[in-house]
Amino acid sequence: MAGRECFHCKQWVEEGEPHDCWTTTESALTAGLSEDLRDAWERLRETAAAFGDQRIYASHNSIMFSRKACYFFVRPKRSALEIAVFLGRRVKAPQIRRIHQSSKTKFAHVFHVKHRDEVEAPITDWLREAYEQSDALGARAVGETARSRRKPTRAKKGKHVRGKRPARRRGPVGRRK
Repeated sequence: MAGRECFHCKQWVEEGEPHDCWTTTESALTAGLSEDLRDAWERLRETAAAFGDQRIYASHNSIMFSRKACYFFVRPKRSALEIAVFLGRRVKAPQIRRIHQSSKTKFAHVFHVKHRDEVEAPITDWLREAYEQSDALGARAVGETARSRRKPTRAKKGKHVRGKRPARRRGPVGRRK
């Protein structure tokens, strides 16, 4: 029977057979974790789930934790759990490997967890702060529209080819001034 090899997962897919290699589950992402990493994952998930109402779901290679918007996610790796927490401020701490501004109001703080004992303060404090601020950081300011956020554009003068100057304007009779 005719079929094809999936470009992403390299799995053979028969013709007419449904295939969705992007859809995954928490258990599929955490299946290959070592015992220490599995314990750390379970403690991290329990801690975050205790914060309150939220949605926990797997997406491609990450496990997302969100209210209206994602406030942190976990990427299970072979040697560590890579965690990205979205806060409204920059935090300097030895655990944090890098920080980048993910929007005008949010900073993504990336760090690794390798053992269950690392899932305690200050990491749990950052997770709680992200959970509590997620709605405020994700919402647009009241009364602000998409049009008012745009930068004003300048009127373009004459178009010209790079290296060539635009032609001089001539008077009404065609003489040079």
